[in-house]
Amino acid sequence: MKRLISVVAGVASMVLLAAPHAAQAQDREFGGEIELVDPDVLRVCADPNNMPFSNQAEEGFEQAVARFLAEKLGRKSVSYAYFPQATGFVRMTLGANVCDLIISYPQGDELVQNTNAYYRTAYALVYPSGGELDGVESLSDPKLKDKRVGIIAGTPPGSYLARAGLMGRAKAYQLMIDTRVDNSAKAMIDDLASGEIDAAVLWGPMAGYYAKQAERDYTVVPLHKEAGGAAMAFRITMGVRPADQEWKRTLNRAIAQHQDEINEILLSYGVPLLDEEDRPILSKTGQAAQEAPGPDGDTAPAAGDAQ
Repeated sequence: MKRLISVVAGVASMVLLAAPHAAQAQDREFGGEIELVDPDVLRVCADPNNMPFSNQAEEGFEQAVARFLAEKLGRKSVSYAYFPQATGFVRMTLGANVCDLIISYPQGDELVQNTNAYYRTAYALVYPSGGELDGVESLSDPKLKDKRVGIIAGTPPGSYLARAGLMGRAKAYQLMIDTRVDNSAKAMIDDLASGEIDAAVLWGPMAGYYAKQAERDYTVVPLHKEAGGAAMAFRITMGVRPADQEWKRTLNRAIAQHQDEINEILLSYGVPLLDEEDRPILSKTGQAAQEAPGPDGDTAPAAGDAQ
């Protein structure tokens, strides 16, 4: 998903493939192509070190969604084929038939067949709560004048920073990194904590997750009010092979039937969810993403008490 949205990172040269189950052909055939989707195991394509999406310890929200789907679809287990989400990710995973599902993929990318979108989010601005930036909802806000803003180089918010005259003092973080040894999103939040930067702009899921993990209270504002430039909000789907028509339909039914439960998983990781009118989607408990239960089921710590 990092490629289209220019979200975050990950160039790594080492292929880390989990031992996959052998693909088992289903009885159905469409257009002369057999769907090689394992009927017993949910075989997921994933990055080995890209939180909050996935890692080899299976701590990411994509893996939480995978476990939920496996149960609802009657799969006996979940397995992973790991490869860094950089050039070659689709070819070496889904295209090689070593897995059947990419949990997060931007809508409209032609390398895969997209399911219906299961969440929508945007790039977000992160700043300390209770400070002089309280109330800022756009990069054009005068309160940001003379502030140093962190940004991932080459991502869509850069054009808005430049238009607002903030690029001269901005601190750029690398987009193309080796996720095994580096993490631009965490580095940005660490710099925000130290005062190296005054605010940070990150892809929404990373902004929400790392702000929630930090030791102080941060405000996370989805930047959906920016206009006249690059898109800042995106629909995220699941990706399957073009031949797997019945598999796509199965997933679409599961998404439709269990959207509320999927939302709760995403919110528990701090993902700022937006509906089609750019209104924030809250937990069924009425809590915002940063206050929703954490990945372990516990309620997120109060301001200043995060671990």
